[in-house]
Amino acid sequence: MKLFYGWIIVDAAMVVTCVGFGAMFSLGVFLQPMSEAMGWSRTSISTAALLNFLCMGIGSFFWGALSDRIGTRAVVLIGGALLGLGTVMASKAPTIGQFQIYFGVIVGFAAGSLYAPLTATTTRWFTRHRSLAVALVSAGLGLGSTTTAPLARWIITNHDWRTAMLVIGDLAWLVIIPAALLVREPPAPAPGGLREAMVDAAGRELTAAQALRTPQFAAIAFTYFACCAAHSGPIFHMVTHAIDHGVSAMAAATVLSAAGLASLSGKIMCGLVADRVGAKRVLVTGLALQAVAISLYLVTRELAHFYAVALMFGFAYGGVMPLYAILVREYFGARIMGTTFGAVGFASTLGMALGPLAGGLLYDTSGSYAWLFIASCGIGLGAVAIVFTFRPPRSLPAALPAPSAAH
Repeated sequence: MKLFYGWIIVDAAMVVTCVGFGAMFSLGVFLQPMSEAMGWSRTSISTAALLNFLCMGIGSFFWGALSDRIGTRAVVLIGGALLGLGTVMASKAPTIGQFQIYFGVIVGFAAGSLYAPLTATTTRWFTRHRSLAVALVSAGLGLGSTTTAPLARWIITNHDWRTAMLVIGDLAWLVIIPAALLVREPPAPAPGGLREAMVDAAGRELTAAQALRTPQFAAIAFTYFACCAAHSGPIFHMVTHAIDHGVSAMAAATVLSAAGLASLSGKIMCGLVADRVGAKRVLVTGLALQAVAISLYLVTRELAHFYAVALMFGFAYGGVMPLYAILVREYFGARIMGTTFGAVGFASTLGMALGPLAGGLLYDTSGSYAWLFIASCGIGLGAVAIVFTFRPPRSLPAALPAPSAAH
């Protein structure tokens, strides 16, 4: 039986997102050792994470639109080379300002070339198993946290933070660039093949500019923003929060890995369920579970409890992440998927940028992360409320699916 090439795309995308986002998300592990070694405040280091997500948002929109024009393979190749460069340069930065530029701006902008374009391409390869395929691509993000955090912590313990960041940057070059060469666009549909797109009241197919002005785009974007604003702070400060309560540095890093592993299972399970009951229902449940898990950090003190909450929290935030791509595909179709999902991704990264900086500021001013968890829980409940405003998509299907897309 011939292997459907769409699954090769999924495998390559998982590897790319694992290494690329593992490099970026590992900054939380570097927070304490960098602060102690360099004398930089947690707020100033957290600002690099703020820049990460702001620039990744701009990059998601830019790279997503570019992938619709020149193809995802070229975009990922360029982005992977740039991400490795930024990480390697950040490992040598003598000042916090230079570190913020290299790791915050360059790495963040480069990371925008990975998830949105690869997800958009994946949705074009699949019809029947689309939610599962997108969930597996998104699972690369969870694998990144699971593998990179302990690796970085081990190298920091045996060497220093600069060596650890240099190794991670080199890995980005060695893995992302070869994996990107496997990426290709799906065959063009045969005449009479399936083509889906959002239409207006007159039945006309919407352009990307028109789609970005629709109420449904705003609803999805605001939900994604609130979802990410809710979980970004707790994720970024998870390791340091555990250390502050007496957990060893290595054990605290494995707590983050546990959350990443749980997010991996959440993505796959929620993807399978979404293929059966629909993305919206799963999204509501996942967002509610995420808000509850965040609130539990207010009463978590022991290592075993940190693991338990991390598993619940990771499952929730991981499970909801692939669903936004499915919703964008359902509402706006495949033709402008790179642009529309890149724009939604931009909104999400604004939310991701908010949490790390807010957590750093709240800790530096109050000496506690309690207000971070309270605010994050409230924002998470707001995301649940926004989902209930979603209306059924009005799409324009044509004929039957082409054979290559019916997987």
